[in-house]
Amino acid sequence: MRILVVSDSHGNDGMLFRAHQHAGPVDVVIHTGDGELDAQFLEETLGETVLRVAGNCDHGSSAPRELLTTLADRRILITHGDRYLVKSGLEQLLSYGKQHDADVILFGHTHQALSEQRDGIQLLNPGTLWGRAPFLSYGILELTPQQIRATIHQLE
Repeated sequence: MRILVVSDSHGNDGMLFRAHQHAGPVDVVIHTGDGELDAQFLEETLGETVLRVAGNCDHGSSAPRELLTTLADRRILITHGDRYLVKSGLEQLLSYGKQHDADVILFGHTHQALSEQRDGIQLLNPGTLWGRAPFLSYGILELTPQQIRATIHQLE
């Protein structure tokens, strides 16, 4: 399964569409917040399945603040990250993921792309698609029975 992971588009749906086009074919799109309406617009316009959570800037959103789902037999925790103070470290987020037996934790909020394994859990922050940021990026999460692969891709 090939998944496009995006975050922090902050109303820049044009960049979100660019990321989708740049990523190539995907099975699902996941938006980790601060652009929940952008994600909804992408879903409605392209007919893609978009799993999304609300971020701290998604005021009035009806999307959940976090989502625990299973894709390709992997438990995936999707959250914006602000509730776990990810700008100060990943310990709280990682602990929460362990409590829920997550194989993968997808988050945003920091506007800093990150892909790493910690304690057997794949952490992926795709960065930001906000137009004023110096580094615009998205993530690709590939799930197979043999492995979990997460990569960061820069948009120019």
